[in-house]
Amino acid sequence: MHRVLAGGCLGIRFRSRRVSTAALVTLLLSWPVLPRGAPETPPSPVVVEQVTQRRLNMGETFVGSVMPVRRSTVGSQVEGRVEEFLVNEGDRVALGQPLARLRTMTVDLEMKAAQAEFKLREAELSELQRSAPKEIEQAKARMDSAEAKMVFNDKRLKRFRELFERKALSDDELEEQVYATEAAGKAFAEAKSAWELATSGVWDAKIEQGEARVAVQREMINQLADEVRQHTIVAPFDGYVIQEHIEVGQWVTKGGPVVEIAEADEVDVEVSVLERYEPQLRVGSTARVEIEALSGRTWTGHVVLIVPQADIRSRSFPVKVRLENEPSGDDSGRTGMLIKPGMFARVTLPVGKKESATMVPLDAVVLGADKPVVWVVTEDPDTANLGTATPVPVDLGVSYDDRIEARGALKPGWLVVVEGNERIRPGQKLSIRKRSLRDAAPLPNSQAASATSRENPTAGQRSGPAPEK
Repeated sequence: MHRVLAGGCLGIRFRSRRVSTAALVTLLLSWPVLPRGAPETPPSPVVVEQVTQRRLNMGETFVGSVMPVRRSTVGSQVEGRVEEFLVNEGDRVALGQPLARLRTMTVDLEMKAAQAEFKLREAELSELQRSAPKEIEQAKARMDSAEAKMVFNDKRLKRFRELFERKALSDDELEEQVYATEAAGKAFAEAKSAWELATSGVWDAKIEQGEARVAVQREMINQLADEVRQHTIVAPFDGYVIQEHIEVGQWVTKGGPVVEIAEADEVDVEVSVLERYEPQLRVGSTARVEIEALSGRTWTGHVVLIVPQADIRSRSFPVKVRLENEPSGDDSGRTGMLIKPGMFARVTLPVGKKESATMVPLDAVVLGADKPVVWVVTEDPDTANLGTATPVPVDLGVSYDDRIEARGALKPGWLVVVEGNERIRPGQKLSIRKRSLRDAAPLPNSQAASATSRENPTAGQRSGPAPEK
């Protein structure tokens, strides 16, 4: 049985068993009707692309659950009493954001003492660095002075010996000068040894020891600073707080749980795929995802993991399909992302037998009504780059690259709107710009001839659904 839908839809025939007539009528009545005599609006600019056909593995649907990409129970690195608890369940947190703070009075006192000791060590080092050159200078001056005294006493002893030989000097006076000369020599030897010691690197060693004491104290301060940091528990990645484990005043043990955080900017849908389908599945394969709680929406994801070990009881392999999430739209920010972990999902994977499928660009599918809709363009035979649009409800199948299977009243070679389809209405005049067309995959022999004629229409031939006669 066929039903004919007239009035602005070019009389397309739809099979009642595949399309809800009530849903289509509701869709068409949702666009406003211009009153008679109103000025004609200029054609709306749109970009179109061809419907194609190719042989694909048909989709098989599996049920699963939405799970966070990452989930972490954040623990405390130290034990202590909770002074501040800074988040609540449902809050969004950023990497490094403080979640809770423990009491740090004892560590703070140790830090002040360590900082005072550090200043003392720095002052000692500074004194060594300043005094070393002066000490070397003094040692050199003392050596020079001792040398001069030694030379003087040597000469004086020589004169005293001459005077003693001429009987002009007593024995006691000579012996006194001998003793003074020996003492001057020993004083010079001592001063010289002190100078040699000062210039042999002993002061460099003392400075190095001072620098080492300063470095040790600095690391002591760094260790205490790290201990202070450990008393502040921070978020390990961007995500949402999904569970609290502590409260203000509670004693937390080392390693004890503080909060649980889940990343939700991306989510994984985990499904179990029967072993007979696993050989056809590849990492990177495109998958279509429907989430029951978010009816009317579909998502395109990719297989990111195929666990190589099957469940012995069910003979199925766990598979993860990753999706980009989006904000829920709540200004309060407490409801998080639209897709939430734990939601029930259906995943369609390209693991069935190969069949010929009608494919449309992903951008051509308009969601939000009872069924997805594709806007088919009928070109004006008299005016180039002009046409009108007709909405065609479709059922979606498997995805491949940037295209998706669309089951409905579509034929290969028809033009569908891929840009501007959110602002047009049935029968509206359109200004058409064609995107670079893609070659369709080879069709079965029974369809090859007709598809070739549709994909390469002659000049002046209409593209799109023909009106009902």
